[in-house]
Amino acid sequence: MNKSYLFGIVLVAVLGGLLFGYDTAVISGAEQGLEDFFDASDEFDYTDALHGFTSSSALIGCVIGAFLSGIMAGRLGRKKSLFIAGICFFVSAWGSYAPETWILPQEPSLTLLIVFNCYRLLGGIGVGLASAICPMYIAEIAPASRRGALVSWNQFAIIFGQLVVYFVNFLIIQAHINDPAIQEWTQEVGWRVMFGSECVPAGLFTLLILLVPESPRYLVLNGRDKEALQVLTRINGEQRAVEIVEEIRQTAVEKREPLLAYGWMVIFVGIMLSVFQQAVGINAVLYYAPRIFESVGLDNPMIFTVLMGVVNISFTLLAIFTVERFGRKPLLIYGSLLMAFGALLFAVTKIIAMPDWIEVLSILIYSAAFMFSWGPICWVYMSELFPNTIRSQATAIAVAFQWIFNFIVSSSFVPLYNFSPAMVYTIYGIICLVAAWFVYRLVPETKGKTLEQMTALWRSRK
Repeated sequence: MNKSYLFGIVLVAVLGGLLFGYDTAVISGAEQGLEDFFDASDEFDYTDALHGFTSSSALIGCVIGAFLSGIMAGRLGRKKSLFIAGICFFVSAWGSYAPETWILPQEPSLTLLIVFNCYRLLGGIGVGLASAICPMYIAEIAPASRRGALVSWNQFAIIFGQLVVYFVNFLIIQAHINDPAIQEWTQEVGWRVMFGSECVPAGLFTLLILLVPESPRYLVLNGRDKEALQVLTRINGEQRAVEIVEEIRQTAVEKREPLLAYGWMVIFVGIMLSVFQQAVGINAVLYYAPRIFESVGLDNPMIFTVLMGVVNISFTLLAIFTVERFGRKPLLIYGSLLMAFGALLFAVTKIIAMPDWIEVLSILIYSAAFMFSWGPICWVYMSELFPNTIRSQATAIAVAFQWIFNFIVSSSFVPLYNFSPAMVYTIYGIICLVAAWFVYRLVPETKGKTLEQMTALWRSRK
């Protein structure tokens, strides 16, 4: 096995995951300055509802991108689709930094708000494409014995991207912390710099994705066996590469199978895994971490936001190094139960007066449990669960549901939290318990199975 070649390919692919994390979490540092900027407008009333929509508008693009991913990955290929995602990331970052470029004055206005949200929606399309296609691409190019760990690195990159942008936002604010006019600077310039900083990783990803090969499974499914054999030979050696091409070819004859060719259960399981990954409420914490830590009474919430990012990275690594040893199901089940404990503990602290450190600890437990379970493992399942002939379609549908529920959770969190923090985290805790039951009863273990073996498994259950 050519580990260095495989590592290079995966490293480029997971940059898409890093941009996924960067783009979705940049709002955590920018949203208050953004709110102050548009709130100063004399032209229109920037309400809480408008701010909630603006903070979450990228997620609408994520739904669109996820739905498009199936069509694009199937027709254009995984590589070209990821290149298009990179273009979306870059244009969105620049446009969010300077939405008035070429056409508008810099003063806050309703037109400027609409243009800003259009740029954020474009970035969301990039996220939706990357979120579905990056793990699919890694899974289709990785050996079965290493697939779970390699796909989990995509989740590591997502969380690392969030940590990077937390840190970047922190440094942007710290650079002006002694400025008497810091609030005015943050309102006029700070949020722009935060969004614009994404241009660097977006440009790098867009260029590097041109250097990696196309997915061998996509190549075989499109009659390009010779090219697929060349890629697989460099990764697995010639003998094993010939065997893999033959395994893929055996399913390639069924390329045009309808979505429900393997029954409705495989689609239902994929969709519900995506729904639960968001319904447990994690992105309410990731997107609004500074606001939550500020409500707890902490003097510098950005420091604790960065701390949470470090904890998240550490527990994502735990998943990467244990997913092939313990399997997917146990990590999901135990992670769900620990998340329920953290969420319900936080709810209790809002009913019964407790020290601030217990509230912070409960949030960290809740977040850390997600990071070694639903965070990476759901993406592993998205890349392994579906048969070859319906993978791009089924993954697109499942990931679209993920972004729909991400939008629901993210846009509803602030009004629900303001109404009753105890209530909203009790709801999340109960959903975590239901998720554990669902995985135990209905989700198959995919550890050690080839993608072709998963095709046989669902055919037998049809």
